[in-house]
Amino acid sequence: MSVVIDQPVPSDIRLPATGNQTLALEDFAGKRVVLYFYPKDATPGCTNEGRDFAAQQADFAAANAVILGVSRDSVNSHEKFRTKEGLPFDLLSDAEEALCNAFDVIKMKNMYGKQVRGIERSTFLIDEHGVLRHEWRKVKVPGHVAEVLAAVRAL
Repeated sequence: MSVVIDQPVPSDIRLPATGNQTLALEDFAGKRVVLYFYPKDATPGCTNEGRDFAAQQADFAAANAVILGVSRDSVNSHEKFRTKEGLPFDLLSDAEEALCNAFDVIKMKNMYGKQVRGIERSTFLIDEHGVLRHEWRKVKVPGHVAEVLAAVRAL
């Protein structure tokens, strides 16, 4: 089962998150949610993407949107990454791949000539009512955050 544009997303999947929290999408009812999945903490592309979202945090907040990052890394890894990069939003740990599977972001990828299962960089925009309004798959980091912000403002 995968999410579909203009349909409600699974909102009750609870995951451990930074700040000693357990979060689910239903916790953000009434807010727009930018849910971005990334492969791994502290890698170049993921660091740049996190920094880009962090740099636009105030603009997203002004548009009634929260940003949530998701990877399979541990909360401990997330805390270190978040602190080192000064990320002003929460990161969720999906070691069991529950949210990853719901959003169908686990793919076979080539890493140094080997096939590995991993998260395909993807972003989802969910409206105030928990309905998926936009998705970006196979994301390329440069310019991505500006595109997401434009979509949030257009909602």
